[in-house]
Amino acid sequence: MTLRTLLLVISGAALGGVLTWMLVHRTVAPTVPPTPLVVDRMREVARLETLDLQVYKKIAYAPEPTPTGALWSDVLAWAKASLFPSRGRAIVFATVHLGVDLSRLDARRLRIQGSRIEIALPPLQAQVELRPGETEVIASNLDSAETAHLLELAKTAFEREVMADPALQAKARGSAERALTGLLLSLGFREVVFVSAIGPSGSG
Repeated sequence: MTLRTLLLVISGAALGGVLTWMLVHRTVAPTVPPTPLVVDRMREVARLETLDLQVYKKIAYAPEPTPTGALWSDVLAWAKASLFPSRGRAIVFATVHLGVDLSRLDARRLRIQGSRIEIALPPLQAQVELRPGETEVIASNLDSAETAHLLELAKTAFEREVMADPALQAKARGSAERALTGLLLSLGFREVVFVSAIGPSGSG
């Protein structure tokens, strides 16, 4: 074998080795699922409860007489409210679930560009679960309907209080974003971006 032939053989073997190494170690682009599947996987989480808050509040309730349109009935109602007023005071306990309802998520809230996904989460919502077994009645001469109204007022107050707290909202949204980021990275996405809205150009 001549020297030239030997050099050609060595060069060919080296080139083959380089090509083989490149094929083995080449970077394979990740395969991400289509948008409908991504939506389904995220909806599997159903309602992502990010914060469970144990709350309580001392409240008082004194219902006003309701006009009936009949003179004597209104007089009697006023007399009852003045002479025998209904009053209620209690310490009401509840659990408030603050989180994102992912059942409201659809393809219009997602934009997929290669391995990047943009998400506009639905608004946060609060659900109040009263704990009547722990409610402490301080003083009350309310009837059952008035007591039910008292508890409904407490439920509404808890919800408004939580939804008006920006720190709690930021904490809940951050928890939701972290959980969803982990899910989407496991599906093959490399970049997960949360935006306020999905615009025509994909910017949020």
